[in-house]
Amino acid sequence: MDVTEPIKNEEAGWRALVWRALAIPLDLLDGLGATFVLGFRVLLWLVRRPFRGRQFVASMDFVGVESLFIVSLTGVFVGMVFALQTVYGFRRFSAEGMVGGVVALSLTREISPVFAGLMVTSRAGSAMAAELGNMRVTEQIDAIATMGVSPVQYLVVPRVVAAVIVLPCLCILFTIVAMTGAYFVAVSTLGVDPGVFMDRVRNLVEPRDLWMGVVKSAVFGFLISIISCKQGFFASGGAKGVGIATTRAVVQSSVAILIANYIITSIMTDL
Repeated sequence: MDVTEPIKNEEAGWRALVWRALAIPLDLLDGLGATFVLGFRVLLWLVRRPFRGRQFVASMDFVGVESLFIVSLTGVFVGMVFALQTVYGFRRFSAEGMVGGVVALSLTREISPVFAGLMVTSRAGSAMAAELGNMRVTEQIDAIATMGVSPVQYLVVPRVVAAVIVLPCLCILFTIVAMTGAYFVAVSTLGVDPGVFMDRVRNLVEPRDLWMGVVKSAVFGFLISIISCKQGFFASGGAKGVGIATTRAVVQSSVAILIANYIITSIMTDL
């Protein structure tokens, strides 16, 4: 037996560990590069004919209309819980009259765009990745390209445009529904004066607060759709690969929402 064999095995193990550690940032950079390239191709195809109106309408129906229930349900309970916790917290300082303004300000600037984006990610983003991934592994995307049709224009562009247009609408809906739930809990259940509640909403919430939520949700819509479509568009490995792509789409979109939320907040707060 070679006495140096344990040493060689240990060195091989360390080399494998180093390569595995290097593969993580390389995979990250490769994924970011592919996402940026796909986003650039989407912008190029966005202004080129033919404009496929039926695909746009179908994508808006899928991303927007079919997300109404989950966004509304989430908004109701988020508003109710937030009002409940805020009233109990502010009563320690006899400031429960500020509940309406604080809840409205938090919803318009932060909670509504983030929660609406996460709900669309879990429902529509995962479905985008799964659908496109299934089309990729079954060679349907290759068949579309063979017919002389751009798969990016036909499959990706409508989904991206639909998400950018629809998500701000869902954000506004989330705010309205959440404020309704907050009003019900604060006024009907916890005894907050309704006039004071609405007066604080009018005094504290400004148009720039609503504008911040709309801008955030539009950016989130672009990130969700482009990341989800990228994961599905480049999926491989059969059914297992489609499942991996779907999981990555949800995780990466959620992380991208949180990172973009901080960046946009820091920029728009200084404006």
